Amino acid sequence: MHSNRNGYVFVAPYAILFIIFILAPVIMAVILSFTNFNAIQWPGFVGFLNYINLITGDDVFMKYVLPNTVKYALIVGVGGYVLAFLLAWGLSNLTKGPRTVFALILYSPSMTTGVAMAVLWKIMFTGDQTGYLNSWLMDIGAINEPIIWLTNVNFLLPIIIIIGLWSSMGVGFLSILAGLLNVDEALYEAAAIDGVKNRFQEMIYVTIPSMKPQMLFAAVMQIVGAFQNGMISTLLAGNPTPGYAGQLIVNHIEDYGFIRYEMGYAAAVSVVLLLIVQIFSSVSTRLFGEND
Repeated sequence: MHSNRNGYVFVAPYAILFIIFILAPVIMAVILSFTNFNAIQWPGFVGFLNYINLITGDDVFMKYVLPNTVKYALIVGVGGYVLAFLLAWGLSNLTKGPRTVFALILYSPSMTTGVAMAVLWKIMFTGDQTGYLNSWLMDIGAINEPIIWLTNVNFLLPIIIIIGLWSSMGVGFLSILAGLLNVDEALYEAAAIDGVKNRFQEMIYVTIPSMKPQMLFAAVMQIVGAFQNGMISTLLAGNPTPGYAGQLIVNHIEDYGFIRYEMGYAAAVSVVLLLIVQIFSSVSTRLFGEND
C-alpha cells in the first residue's frame, strides 16, 4: 500500500493536467454538441439535431469540407508519413555530421510559427508579377500574365497540401530517425545469413519490425497533425476560404465557433473530428502495435 501511494503521488501531476486540459474539454465538447449555445445565453438541449444538420443539412461540410479534409489527410498524413520514413532512412545511411545538418534542415519547418510560414509562402505565391513563382514562370514563358494563386479554387488546396508536406517533418520524423539508428546491427547479420540479399528486404524484414514503437508514434503524430492543421489555409486565404476550396474541418469548426458563435454546432463538428482521428489512430495501432 505504501508503494502504491508513492506511485499515485508521482502520477498525480500528469493526471491532474490530463483531466484539466484534455479529459474535461473533451467531455464539455461532447455535452455542448447536444445543445444550442451561442456563448452568451445558457445552452439549450437539442439532442442529436446538430449531428442531423451536419449530415443532412450542411452542404458545405459534405461537398467541400469533408472531401478536402480526407484528401489533405491522405496526402499530408499518409504521404507525409511515407516521405518521413524514406527521408529518415536515407539520412540514417549518412555519417553523423551530414546527417545532423540535413535532419535540422528537414525538421526546422515544423518549428516555424504559422504567421512566419504564411509570410514566407505568401511571398512565393503572390498574385502579381513580383511573386517568386509568377516571376519565374513568366521568365521561362510558361505563362503570359500572373496567376492569382491564393484565390484560385483550382490551386488553393494543392498549395495548402504542399505547405503541409513541407512542414510535416516534425517529431514523428525524428522518432523514425532515432529508431533507424538504434536497430541492432546483429539483426542485419543474422538476416543476411538467412537469405536477405538487398537493402529493400532488410527494410521489410528487419528494420520496420524492429522499430514498431517509433513507427506507431510517428503515425499517430502525422495523423493528428494532418487533421488538426487548419492554420495554413486561414492565414493564406482567410476563413472561409474562397469558394471553400481550401476549407478543412478545423476551419469549419472555427467558422461556426468563433465567427458565427454557434458553439453547439461547432462542438458537434469537433466531436466528429475526434472520432475520425480515433479511427485512423486505431488503424495505426493495429498496423504497428505489438501483438504481445
